[in-house]
Amino acid sequence: MTSALRSLVLVLGDQLNAQSAAFDGFDPKRDAVWMAEVAEESTHVWTHKARIALFLAAMRHFRDGLRERGFIVHYRALDDTLPASTASTFAEELLAAASRLTPQKLIVVQPGEWRVEQSLREASRAAGVDLQIRPDRHFLCSREQFAAHAQGRKQLRLEYFYREMRRHHKVLMDGDQPVGGTWNYDKENRGSFGKEGPGLIPKPRAFPPDATTRAVLALVEKRFAAHPGQLAAFDWPVTPQQARAALDDFIENRLADFGRVEDAMWTGEPVVFHARLSAALNLKLLDPQIAIEAALEAYQRKHAPLAAVEGFVRQLLGWREYVRGVYWLLMPEYAARNELAAERPLPEFYWTGATDMNCLRHVIGQTLELGYAHHIQRLMVTGLFTLLLGVEPRAVHEWFLAVYVDAVEWVELPNVLGMSQYADGGVMASKPYVATGKYIQRMSNYCVDCRFDPAKSTGDDACPFTTLYWDFLLRHEKLLAQNQRMKMQLKNLARLDAPKRKAIQQQAMQFRATCRPTRAAV
Repeated sequence: MTSALRSLVLVLGDQLNAQSAAFDGFDPKRDAVWMAEVAEESTHVWTHKARIALFLAAMRHFRDGLRERGFIVHYRALDDTLPASTASTFAEELLAAASRLTPQKLIVVQPGEWRVEQSLREASRAAGVDLQIRPDRHFLCSREQFAAHAQGRKQLRLEYFYREMRRHHKVLMDGDQPVGGTWNYDKENRGSFGKEGPGLIPKPRAFPPDATTRAVLALVEKRFAAHPGQLAAFDWPVTPQQARAALDDFIENRLADFGRVEDAMWTGEPVVFHARLSAALNLKLLDPQIAIEAALEAYQRKHAPLAAVEGFVRQLLGWREYVRGVYWLLMPEYAARNELAAERPLPEFYWTGATDMNCLRHVIGQTLELGYAHHIQRLMVTGLFTLLLGVEPRAVHEWFLAVYVDAVEWVELPNVLGMSQYADGGVMASKPYVATGKYIQRMSNYCVDCRFDPAKSTGDDACPFTTLYWDFLLRHEKLLAQNQRMKMQLKNLARLDAPKRKAIQQQAMQFRATCRPTRAAV
């Protein structure tokens, strides 16, 4: 007997897009939607409470929106009591649903995580139901297009890919040349605030939790009480309408100043002039094409300068698409890479913020409070420290995946493993992004009240970033000598005499001994 249910459309927590290919040909009379909140997705890494809450709240709002359109949605909530479920994993929940609903086929858009895609394939085989995986139209470059771009290249580089994307999508182009005559205004976008500080920064629009979100917050506090992070400040957009309002707020109030100080950091200013849109984009509450068009319109009406608009476009049309392409091109092998043979455990203070280093205390504290830090805080504070210390890359990846609300593996893993930790040996970055504490001093006010001196590499008040920077170069001198972009840094290293080198190495060893390793999460 043929099942009355033709297709069961699977909607994952990062696929909250009503216009996705999963709904092509959807017939409410013959098809249904399946969504599930599964504890596994919050526990395979020790996930921040705000990240859990964001996914669940956005999923429940999306479910309600589909039902308002007349769709049948089979939804498994974590706090469901009936019917009872013994399933503990995503695959087990799907297998139980397929057995109960007996669809003729399963449909899903390409997942954002290799692990999840494999789990879906295994569950569909176990259920004896065909699984149709459709392209994700949310992205502006398909997996196949990126693979074609990569074919035959000895090295992948963002800049070449970015130019292809600009030409293909006709964004900021004057014929075949870039508007303004320059492809990339990155050099103009590295300013700091200086001693005077950033001045008055318009706060990003907040979205107070409604009844649905408040129920989720209560659930998370109860079900995941031992998890890191706080929920008191939760104000993230959880619907497409809120995501568009957040975009409009950024375009009107912060885009114009975004470019020139996008790398700057300041105590008490977690967002500065950043968009704070990555979470909405990664859950697909916001279409990147819409965000790009809004920035272009701001440039056309002279509301924002070209350098700021180009920098924002590069993040969406260039970097975001490039990172996804690298992920799907190289997984699953990519996740195991460890070019620098780093083996140390993650320090315990990454879960508490309890450290004398003011920059790390501030950024980690902000992260645990909000589930958010902007890209330079991640790359050049938390990520830089683990790189210099020699932390095992997978441990760093799992921390980043756990603590940031916008973390989905396709975007987080290459950024952390490649760009931040150089564990891929140069696929994502042409050199390790290493610096002394002087970089942090130049780009922030974190060093003002810190007991460490970023100019010193040895002594009681030596900055651990500076000590570990020189120790990093000493440990990897032979490998780094093969990289032309490290020539200047190695030339500076060569100026250190033998006693100075020995003193740095001894101080680095003593400091590492003070870094208590992370205990297993409960």
